Amino acid sequence: MTIQSNTYLSLGTNQGNKLENLQNAINLIDDRIGGIQNISSVYKTPSWGFKGEDFFNICIEVSTQHQPETLMNSLLKIENDLGRLRSNEDGYQNRNIDIDILLVNDEIIFSKTLIVPHSKMLQRKFVMIPLAEIAPNAIHPIEKTKISVCLLNCDDSSEVTLTNETLKRPTPIYEKYNYIAIEGNIGAGKTSLANLLSHEFNAKTVLERFADNPFLPKFYEDNERYAFPLEMSFLADRYQQLTDDLAQYDLFKNFIISDYYIFKSLIFAQVTLPKEEYLLYRKMFDLMYKEITKPDLYIYLFQNTERLLENIKKRGRDYEQSIETSYLKKIHNGYKNFINTEKNLNLLIIDVSELDFVNKPEDYNYIVNKIKTF
Repeated sequence: MTIQSNTYLSLGTNQGNKLENLQNAINLIDDRIGGIQNISSVYKTPSWGFKGEDFFNICIEVSTQHQPETLMNSLLKIENDLGRLRSNEDGYQNRNIDIDILLVNDEIIFSKTLIVPHSKMLQRKFVMIPLAEIAPNAIHPIEKTKISVCLLNCDDSSEVTLTNETLKRPTPIYEKYNYIAIEGNIGAGKTSLANLLSHEFNAKTVLERFADNPFLPKFYEDNERYAFPLEMSFLADRYQQLTDDLAQYDLFKNFIISDYYIFKSLIFAQVTLPKEEYLLYRKMFDLMYKEITKPDLYIYLFQNTERLLENIKKRGRDYEQSIETSYLKKIHNGYKNFINTEKNLNLLIIDVSELDFVNKPEDYNYIVNKIKTF
C-alpha cells in the first residue's frame, strides 16, 4: 500500500515578479512532488537577517510519497530550475525562491542533510503565521503543541502583513475524476500506465484478467473456431469485474483506474466475429452496457503499429507472437470508429508512439500533465 505523507513547506521570494515566482514553484511542486492540499494567504514581510526587498511568504500542504531526503533533493532541483543562485557568502541573502521543509507528518529527523521539524520555524512569524492559517491543529512533534499555540508563543517582533494577492491551487487528478479508464491497442501500454498512475496518486486499479481466459491461446491458434467463446467469456468477465469493483469504493484510495473499458469488447468482436455471431453478441453487449458505470475520463493511448509489434515481442507472451500487422490495424480502426461515434465520453487521446513513459520520467510526467490540464 502506498504511504502518503502530509508535508508542510514554507516558500519565500523577494526578487523579480514575486507572485509569479511562488506560483511557478507551486506548479512544479504539484508536478514533481505531489498534490497541493492547501495554500495559505500571501504575506509580506521585511527581509529577515539582512537588508533587502520585502519578501512574499506562504506555506503549503503537500501530499507526497517521497521520503524526506528524496523530497529535499527534489525541492533543491525545483529551486535551481527556477533560477535560484546560491552564494558562498555566510548569512541570509536575496533570493527569487526559497523552499523549506517544515513538517513531515509527526516525524522527527536529525541527519547530516535534513532536520525536521525545521529547526528555526518556531522563531519566525513569517513561517508560523501562514502555517497556522492552514494547519492550526497540526502538532509540532518536539514541542507536542498545536501550531496555533506555537504561534502565540513566538516572540519574533517582525511585522507580517496580509496581502490581497492570491495564488492558484492546481487541482489534483483525484479531485477531478472518480473513475479513469485507459484504453488502446494491444501492446499500447495501458496496464503499465494504469499501474504508474495508481502508485503515484494512490488509486484503486481494475486490471483486465486476460491471463485467466482459457480461450485466448486457442484463439490465436484457430481464430474462427474460438472467436465467439473468447469474446463472450471476455464480455462476461469484464462485466462482472467492473460491476463488482466499481461498486466497491476503497476508503483508503483516492479514485479508480482501469486498464480497459467494457466497450473494447464490442470493438474486438466487430473484428473477430462473423456477421451472424456479431449480431447475437451485440444484443448481449447492449443489455450489459446499460448497467456499467461510465468513466469520468476515457484515455486512449495511440501507438503506431511498428511500436505495438515491438512491445508485444518484448513482453514475450507466447500466444501473442503470431499477431499480424493487419489484425492490429483492424483493432485500431475499430477504436477509431468508436471514438468518432461515441459522443458522450470525456475523451483524451495521447500519442505515445515516441514516448517511453515506463523508463523515462520526463515522458511519464508529460502524460500526467496532459491529464491534469485536460
